[in-house]
Amino acid sequence: MLEKLVLTGAMGRLGSYLREPLSKLCKELVSTDILDAPDALYDGERYVQADLADFDAVNDFVKGADMVVHFGAIGDEAPFEVILGPNIIGAYNIWEAAYRNGVRRVVYASSIHAVGMHSKTDCIGVDVAHRPDTFYGLAKCFTEDLARLYWDKRQLEAVCLRILSCAQVTSTRALGSYLSYDDLIQLVTRSIDTPVTEFTVAYGVSDNDRATVDNSAVSFLGYRPKDNAEQYADAMFDEAPPVDLNDPGERFQGGPFAKIELGASGHAIMNIIDDRLTSTENKL
Repeated sequence: MLEKLVLTGAMGRLGSYLREPLSKLCKELVSTDILDAPDALYDGERYVQADLADFDAVNDFVKGADMVVHFGAIGDEAPFEVILGPNIIGAYNIWEAAYRNGVRRVVYASSIHAVGMHSKTDCIGVDVAHRPDTFYGLAKCFTEDLARLYWDKRQLEAVCLRILSCAQVTSTRALGSYLSYDDLIQLVTRSIDTPVTEFTVAYGVSDNDRATVDNSAVSFLGYRPKDNAEQYADAMFDEAPPVDLNDPGERFQGGPFAKIELGASGHAIMNIIDDRLTSTENKL
C-alpha cells in the first residue's frame, strides 16, 4: 500500500470515479481541484483546493507523495491562452514538483487527441507520431514529451494514458473508442501497481470489437479490459444519420475534435452525459 497518492482533477467526471478506488490503494489520498470541495470524503481522503498553474500550491500538495495521478486540466478545446495555464503550465508544475519531492511516478490522463489526425482506418499503436487535432491535443503532446524528458533526464517514471471516449455510448464513433468506468479504474490501477513502467504510453479503451488503436506493445501493464461497446451497436446504427465521407469527424481518430475550428469547443457538438459520482453514491 502506498503512503500517499495525489489525484488532480478530482472533481471532474473521470476523477469522480477514481476517488474511491484510489483511496483504497494508499494510506492517504490527496484529492485536488480548482473547484470547491465535495460534500463528503472517502476514508483516508483529504481535499485541497488549488490552481494547477500555481507552482507553490502544487509543490505543497505533492510533498510526501509516492505517485501522482494527474487528471486535472481543461477537458475541452479552448483558445490557446485558456489552455496554456492549466493544461501546459499546470503539467510542468506537476512534473517539476514531483521531481523536487522524490515522487516515483506520474500517471497522466493524456488523450486520443494527441494523435487525433490519424485516420480511423489505421489501427495505430502506442509509438505512432503525434498528430494533434486541437490546442487541447497539442497540450497532451507537450505533456507526453515532458514526461519522456523527465524520465530520460531525471528518472521520473510516467504512464501516459491516451483516453479515447470514457463516457456513455451516444454515437457510432464510440463503438470503437468506448472506455468504461470500470476499465478506466483497472487501467489506472495497473499503471500504479506495475513494478516498473519507465516512460509508457497506453491507450484508454475497452475491449471493443471496433477498436482503432493497439495496446499490444504495453501488455506488461497487465491491463485487460472487460467491457465491449458492441452491445450498443444496433441502437447506435438505428439512430445514426448517413455517413458523410468528407466529414473529418468521421474519418479521423479525433472524431468531432478533428472537424472543429481551433479554439472552438468540441463538447458543444457532442452528446456527453455528465454522470459524475458524488462521494455519497456507490455505482462502481
